[in-house]
Amino acid sequence: MRKTTSMKKIRELLRLVYECGLSQRKASTCANLSRTTAQEILARATLHKLNWPLPPEMSDEDLDNILFSKNIENNSQDKKIPDWQEVQRELLKKGLTLRLLWIEYKEEYPTGYQYTQYCDMYSKWRKSKRLSMRQNHVAGEKTFIDFAGVTMPYVNFSTGEVKKAQIFISVLGGSSYTFVYAVPDQTVGSWIHAHIKAFDFFGGASQILVPDNLKSGVIKACRYEPELNAVYRDFAQHYGVAVIPARARKPKDKPKAEVAVQIAERWIISVLRKHIFHSIAEINEAIIPLLYIINTKKMRHIGFSRLELYEKYEKQALKKLPPEHFEIYFLKKAKVNIDYHIEFERHYYSVPYKLAHKNVEIRVTKDLVEIYYSNQKVCLHKRAYLPGKPTTIPEHMPPAHQHQAEIDAWTPERVYQWAESIGLSVKECCKIIIERCEHPQQGFRSCLGVIRLAKTYTNKRLEGACLRALIHGHVGLKTIRNILVKKLDNLDLPKHEESFINIDHENIRGASYYN
Repeated sequence: MRKTTSMKKIRELLRLVYECGLSQRKASTCANLSRTTAQEILARATLHKLNWPLPPEMSDEDLDNILFSKNIENNSQDKKIPDWQEVQRELLKKGLTLRLLWIEYKEEYPTGYQYTQYCDMYSKWRKSKRLSMRQNHVAGEKTFIDFAGVTMPYVNFSTGEVKKAQIFISVLGGSSYTFVYAVPDQTVGSWIHAHIKAFDFFGGASQILVPDNLKSGVIKACRYEPELNAVYRDFAQHYGVAVIPARARKPKDKPKAEVAVQIAERWIISVLRKHIFHSIAEINEAIIPLLYIINTKKMRHIGFSRLELYEKYEKQALKKLPPEHFEIYFLKKAKVNIDYHIEFERHYYSVPYKLAHKNVEIRVTKDLVEIYYSNQKVCLHKRAYLPGKPTTIPEHMPPAHQHQAEIDAWTPERVYQWAESIGLSVKECCKIIIERCEHPQQGFRSCLGVIRLAKTYTNKRLEGACLRALIHGHVGLKTIRNILVKKLDNLDLPKHEESFINIDHENIRGASYYN
């Protein structure tokens, strides 16, 4: 600073602040000095109790020696230098500020440094440390999330196919406590599943999630109003957290994640590179002991491990998790086909037939399939996994189709049971009609026609008409209908027919049947 700052500018800065009463910002501008330079000059002036006007006998050389002596700290041996590492750790606690820590410092050391010099010395200490320590992250405030740039291969044991597992990394901002987890891909389902595992591992959730701009989390990246994936947004609402994605191509927005990715690649992925895995579960089992080593190893620039910082500061600052995990679901838009069904994973689900040709939205969970039209739920199905098969709710079908579906769902036993509720003769006629057909389904319509005649002519008359048809050996829908129309069922049977009626046989075919 001495090489670039003239004594004339320094004197002008002191005059503007002490005599004119300008703020540091305005005074630095008027004196044509940077704010950082002005702050340091004023801090040194305060330390040496300089005021304005300066003594007339004070030359520029005297002023330079006072302000920029190399032994400033040595001239203040009665002043206790704070433990800046302890100050850094205290700032991790929620609600603590540098000013509050300075007040506590002054209470313990009344002759210690004033606030301006205290802040200046702390700022210098921070600048002397690694870049990753230059950001202050309050405990429980942020969680940084990313995928590693390197994948881990695993071999399908049955097919021999080599697949690549994606490595999900999540790190707490306050303590750098890290979670690493392998997932099969970067789809929404894997993305949310890894988040849930991370929250369980941390035992809580931070106030803010800072992910990268991958499509599973952010549909449209924007510096001011990024558009989140709908599932990810609902996930955040379920856990009561906010999502603030990092800006595109701005890795400094998530430095903790960048460092955690490097550590995971060096101390987990590289260590396991020669292992042969056969499943994602095997990879995650191998990650656990290596992750424990990372979290329990002391960080040289702090003197504490990630686990120690987490236990001491961050664990109690995290939000409590809800009693139930978020249920992962998938969203898909579809157009209802002419057969009033929509398709999901090659299975077909019905919707009300009036929505044919309409665009709907499908919300699919592990067990359920919900279908929405104009943001209103129109139906709910149990999820099925059989490809090429339909799941149809009868109420979704048009009336004519419902009738046809009822017929298609019949069995001979069901027809016999219905006919027997009217009479034994009606049941026997239905048996004969069905047995005459090559396939039972071919006789269902005729049997339905016979049974429904009871609605027009009563059960008693239908039973009589079927009995007369059995005796004469002419069983059929037309014959039974003609008997009823002509009221032949009301006529007395001839004596030889009456005796025939008393024959106790399970199949009464009529005399002509045996000729």
